[in-house]
Amino acid sequence: MTAVAKKSAVPKSLRLAYQVPGKHWVGNGFHVHGLLRPTPELNAFISPFILMDYAAPEYFVPSDQKRGVGQHPHRGFETVTLAYQGEVEHRDSSGGGGIIIPGGVQWMTAGRGIVHDEFHSKLFTEAGGDFEMVQLWVNLPKKDKLTAPKYQGYRAEEIPVTTVGAQTRLRVIAGGFERLKGPASTFTEINVYDLDSSAGDEFSLELASGTNTILLTMQGEVAVHGETYEPRTILIFDQDGSSLPLSLSAGFKGLLLNGEPIDEPMVAHGPFVMNSDEEIVQAIRDFQSGAMGKL
Repeated sequence: MTAVAKKSAVPKSLRLAYQVPGKHWVGNGFHVHGLLRPTPELNAFISPFILMDYAAPEYFVPSDQKRGVGQHPHRGFETVTLAYQGEVEHRDSSGGGGIIIPGGVQWMTAGRGIVHDEFHSKLFTEAGGDFEMVQLWVNLPKKDKLTAPKYQGYRAEEIPVTTVGAQTRLRVIAGGFERLKGPASTFTEINVYDLDSSAGDEFSLELASGTNTILLTMQGEVAVHGETYEPRTILIFDQDGSSLPLSLSAGFKGLLLNGEPIDEPMVAHGPFVMNSDEEIVQAIRDFQSGAMGKL
């Protein structure tokens, strides 16, 4: 599924826009706005995406103590971590792992089960500095829920970049845009784009009708259908229509998610996302028995 820049098409209507001003700690290293959560009301309009946490820019003082989240399990979906400032080190029970630095992306497929941990890198912990990250959960279809775990790590220079509008930079992390192909492999049709505009800009993106589209504004403002939205706002669009008209302020930074919805039952319980309560119970048993591996 590939998007293009285009000015003539039926526009997608904005279904919902909101902010989550409060923040909570995930472990002791990720102070996040919980912007997406799996609920029956939201699922139909955000699938295949499940959850999004945004660690807005925050300064961490130098330390000799590890900061992050200790080992914990997942099953039935994928976690995607995008680094904007700071560094995160990941390791998992499948043998995957690495350090992502600004501009980098970690894409971990939990599949049938994995145990992992995530910490600020040793270098960043000792030096301190500004930290900014997004973590996204992407659902897997039923046929792939128990696929083998996999880890993908990409540096900034491995992610293709193009220009849309007059001077907006668009990075293709997953999916496609015009002739560009993102490096991340996915189980369903997904587009994940970074948008970064140094000056005010206006353009439309052509996305497939029938897909779900979400925009996170991180810095600057965006105007959609005449309404202006501030930083740290989530915009969720209708599936109908194929054109996404955006008017960006100078200094805008955002993350655009677009994908074909997974039309299947979904049961989310803590770190597990499956299709039934019975599968959740089995996931808990498998983790407790060590079947998901150990670090």
